[in-house]
Amino acid sequence: MVGFPLLLVPLAVYNIIAFLMPGVSFTDPLIRLTLLSGEQWQITLSDMLLAAGVLLLLLEVIKGARPGAKYLTDHLLSLIVFGAAAAEFVLWPKFGNSTYCLLTLLALVDFISGIALRTRRRAVVAPAAPVPVSKPQPAAVETPRPAPAVGPAPPAPVVTPAPAAPVPPATSVAESVLLDQSAPKPTVNSPDLQPGGQPPSDTPQR
Repeated sequence: MVGFPLLLVPLAVYNIIAFLMPGVSFTDPLIRLTLLSGEQWQITLSDMLLAAGVLLLLLEVIKGARPGAKYLTDHLLSLIVFGAAAAEFVLWPKFGNSTYCLLTLLALVDFISGIALRTRRRAVVAPAAPVPVSKPQPAAVETPRPAPAVGPAPPAPVVTPAPAAPVPPATSVAESVLLDQSAPKPTVNSPDLQPGGQPPSDTPQR
């Protein structure tokens, strides 16, 4: 969609007043305002046209700053508006004043700012070389283990020590040792021994 050049509005109003209402003066005060300082501010028709031109220029810059807002046809229309305003300022006596000169300058600023914003936007949106990006591996998600049920702790087993063997007194041990030594040892008669303690002889006696 082709954008409408907003700076055409104050220029068209000036042309309508200059051609259709020749008795209207651009320098006569239309509104008088008393400031806090006590000074009286007189607002003329030229001041109102210039203020409207500045505000519309601001809107044009905002429109041109949006991505893809202005196309080549929009810049061409801005150039045509500026060329027509400059031609009227130079060729027609009714337009040879400071008010129309400033309106023409605003139209020039609109055209130059649109070109500058378009160049800047093309430089920013220039496609860059694609950089391969490795996809990150999904991290293993550990499932939380259920916590063991907490209950009352079992009672600790009671260990009873084994009874120690009784230790015999030292006197009884000594008496048993003496009795063992004083007791006579039994003699064992071997069948191989004859009475008298002589071993048997295999040879018969003569």
